[in-house]
Parts: sequence; C-alpha cells; structure tokens
Amino acid sequence: MGEMTSMANGSITVSEFVLQCTINSDQSLLTISILIIVYLLSLFGNLLVILVILWNHQLHAPMYFYIVALAVIDLSNSTILIPKMISVLMLDTVVPYGACVLQMFVILHVEEMESFVLTFMAVDRFIAVVYPLRYPSIITNKTVGVGLFILNAFGLIFKSPFIFFATELSFCRTNVLPYCFCDYATMVHVACTDDPKYLKFLTAVVMSAGMFPMFFILFTYARIALAALKISSAEGKSKVFSTCLTHLLVVGLFYIPLLSSYALPGAGVKLSTETYNTMVIVGNVLPPMVNPIIYSFRNKEIKSCIHQLLTGKRTSPLLNDK
Repeated sequence: MGEMTSMANGSITVSEFVLQCTINSDQSLLTISILIIVYLLSLFGNLLVILVILWNHQLHAPMYFYIVALAVIDLSNSTILIPKMISVLMLDTVVPYGACVLQMFVILHVEEMESFVLTFMAVDRFIAVVYPLRYPSIITNKTVGVGLFILNAFGLIFKSPFIFFATELSFCRTNVLPYCFCDYATMVHVACTDDPKYLKFLTAVVMSAGMFPMFFILFTYARIALAALKISSAEGKSKVFSTCLTHLLVVGLFYIPLLSSYALPGAGVKLSTETYNTMVIVGNVLPPMVNPIIYSFRNKEIKSCIHQLLTGKRTSPLLNDK
C-alpha cells in the first residue's frame, strides 16, 4: 500500500502515494502501446512546429507565437503525464509525496494555460475577421509576448492555494489514489479532512478557467461566423469558416472531456472510476497529438516551411493563410 507513518498524536504522515490506474489487465498492454505511440507523435509534431516557426523569420507573427505557446504547453502536458501513466500501467505505482503534489500542480497549470491560450487565439481570429484594418495595431508580437507572460505568472499565483490545500490534507485511511496520475480532486476525496473549502476552490477555478473561457470562445466564433456571412467572396467565406471549424475541433477535444469530468460529479452524476479516468486521459492526452495537425499542418505557410526544412527545397511561395 505504500508508506504511512503513525504519529504519537494519532495523525498519520504520508511520504508517498500509490496510484491505481483502473484499466482492465487484459487491455493494459494495448493501452501502453497506444500511449507510447501517442507520446512519440506528440513529441515529434509539437517539436517540429516549434522548430519550424522559430527557424523561419517570416513566421514570426502573433498567430504563430500562439501556436508555439500551444505546442510548448502540449509538450509539457504530454511529458508530465504519459511517461508516468505508462510506468503506473507497468506496475510502478509508488510516487513520492512531493513529486505527486508537483505533478498535480503542473497538470492544473498546463490545463489552465491551454484554456487561456485557446481563448487568446479566438480573440485573435475575431479581431482579424471583424476589425481587419485595426488588427496590425492591436495584435503585435509584443502584446502577445507580454500577454502570455502575464497569463503564466497570474496562473501560477492563482493556483498556489492548491499546494497549500494539498499539504493540509490528512490521509488516515489510505494513501492509494484510484487514478492514473496525481490529481487534486482524487486527493481530496481520499483524504480524511472534511472541509468544503477544498472542493469549493476547485469549482471556482474550473468555472473561471474552464467554463467561462469555453463559453467566451463559442460566443466569439459565433460573432466571427456572422461576420463571415457578410463577406462577399465565396473564397473568403470558405477560408473563415474553415479556420473556425478547425479551431472549434481543438476546443471541443480539450474542453468537453475535461469539463464533463469536473462538472458531472459536482452536479450529482456518478461516474465509474474507469469512465472518469478515460474522460480526463482523453482531454489531456489527445489534444497534444492532434493540435499540431489541426493548427499547423493545415497551414500552408507552415507546411511549406516543414517541407523546406526536411528536404531543403521550397515547394511554393509562402501564402497568407492562417
């Protein structure tokens, strides 16, 4: 079960947690194989996108810096999650207490950062379509860089209470977390500390960093769609709707599984441990693999640069297709 040390006053000190990933034993080998493939594809896709954009000065524009930020977030997400999940499925289930709290915090941070970067990208597209003449003065490389820095700093400060709450929790019954990675909500449910503040703060964070950005993104794309209908050329309409649909696909892959896993239990809907695990894994593991394809490989400029980087030959002049 892992190490739990009883103290003289009756409290218990936990020096490590045991992760219990609920996946049928006959499916574990298949799951491990899929996770390895997904991780390798995520690494290759996101590293390639980062290298191509940083390497080509013609791609040093706001929208491409958002794509780089998203790729860095996805790399962090995959690396903090997938290798440990694979080791847990291979029965290396013990995680030191400090490492578990760190993983919990980093996962919360990259999820929030991805949510806000997707929101920034929606705002970028909104201004580009609705106010195209003002776009160059409003959205600059400097405003994007400063915005991402402030967002990152704010996110770290905003989520710091999670670390303090996690250290306040006492585990008198068990130190087994029925989950594939270290998760704050699972820690709270397993702990003996009975105080609603621990889950209330999580709900507040989910609402402000998850639900609100998602509805704002949907509202933004609805406005973009209305503006696109006023575009006279069929090619212009097609380009805008194509961009909206691909962005919304990424938004759906990220938000729907994660928000459902957080919101449904809070609304009284009971999910099996396996269903809950699957929803969170899909929300965290699939987007890092799919995002480079949806956001980047469909982009003519990036495809041209990737071809040039890999072959040394330029396919065609760079086109302005974001």
